[in-house]
Amino acid sequence: MTQPPDVHARRGELADHLALLRRQWLVLVGCVVVGGTAGLGLMRLTPSAYTAVTQVQVMPIGAQEPGNQVTARQRESLNLDTEAQVAASAVVTGRAAKALGLTTAEPAEVTVPPNSSVLAIAVTAADPQTAAVRSTAYADAYLAHRRDSALTALAEQQQAVLGKLRQVNAGLDATIRRLALLVRGTPDHTIALQRQSVLNRQAASLALKYDALRTVAVTPGAVISPAVPPSEPSSPSLPLYLGTGLMAGLLTGAAAALIRDRLDIRLRQAADIERLTGLPVLADLSCVTEPGLLHERSYAAEPGVLHERSYAVEPGVLHELACAVVAACPGKRLLVCALPADLRSSSPVEPLAVSAPLTVLDGTDVRDLARADAALLLVGLGRVTAPEVTAAARRLGRHDVPIIGVVAVTDVVPTFVPLLEPRPHTPLGKLVATGEFPTATSAELGISTSAETTPLPHMPPLRRSRPGPP
Repeated sequence: MTQPPDVHARRGELADHLALLRRQWLVLVGCVVVGGTAGLGLMRLTPSAYTAVTQVQVMPIGAQEPGNQVTARQRESLNLDTEAQVAASAVVTGRAAKALGLTTAEPAEVTVPPNSSVLAIAVTAADPQTAAVRSTAYADAYLAHRRDSALTALAEQQQAVLGKLRQVNAGLDATIRRLALLVRGTPDHTIALQRQSVLNRQAASLALKYDALRTVAVTPGAVISPAVPPSEPSSPSLPLYLGTGLMAGLLTGAAAALIRDRLDIRLRQAADIERLTGLPVLADLSCVTEPGLLHERSYAAEPGVLHERSYAVEPGVLHELACAVVAACPGKRLLVCALPADLRSSSPVEPLAVSAPLTVLDGTDVRDLARADAALLLVGLGRVTAPEVTAAARRLGRHDVPIIGVVAVTDVVPTFVPLLEPRPHTPLGKLVATGEFPTATSAELGISTSAETTPLPHMPPLRRSRPGPP
């Protein structure tokens, strides 16, 4: 199944980013180490703090409020989120500070465990005993405030019900006195009787409600888990500080690696050549050092022999390189320039032979630059910078030598060997007639040299010698 182009594009971008990080791994690792060390140092400089927690079970007080509906968060006839805000309010903080004998006290952190009617009141202090005492004081202050608030609310409700009951009783007395003056059977007497019945029912209901309010038990809650002085500090936390330092170092290292790679003018991979110089890359021979292509054997037991390396290249790589060079070269003479100049001599292994039907010039002759029809650059990755390649391109451009492309290399440097085409056999008579005579050197190389044809003044006829005595 063929994957969409955007998937390949994303993979290419990810590979480029990973290659960037591999090139600048020293900067990345250094920033990560510095970030982790800074996190550990900051943790050592941060004073220790201890957190004590008091758990308070909150109980409903008085009649259930109609607004407090039973939900997954609220299973009691009270709102625990509201109670948590009350426990952390300034009123409770002031009560706790007054109980501790302090002018001001730090606010407590109140949380509600899920599906529970419990408040966790946590207080952080520099001393574990102080943290436990303050947490207990906050819990007591909250319960006292809740008890006082409940008693005040009950008293107000009792006063309201009592006032309403008195009003109903007064109306009932007035209705009874009026009934004594009315004649039975009349409409007014019947209405007065109905009013008396309604007022009696209201008075009975208010009396029951008043008695219920007077008998309500005010229980704001109870401490189910008192605060205990903690044995270990709650902060600073090693995972928090170390993880933050490592993450900050990783982000800083990635940014520094990106900036350093952008400012680095050295050519590290074939993509850098096209990106920084604009020259086309005909072949990337740096991949011959990948696992599976490099075979190394050590001979530590034999004196004088350290190791032996051999490189195996895929069959089509050199053929494609030769085809690209022949197709791009406009003439028959190709100048091969190595950057740096000692690229071949510094190669630790035998070079790769690339056959091409061209006259290959290596620049050792002073006439090579003038005779060259095109130039090919061999760029050693990691050893040459972009300005050096650009300067070499300008130097060749001043002599009207076009550059057909670049071959990126690392450990293995290709050697371009001219491929001599075989010449057809020519009879001796035709050579004499045309004036072409083979020489020893040309016969060995398979190349014939042409000589100008000049007439001979006089040549005696060829005679066959008779056999004689030796």
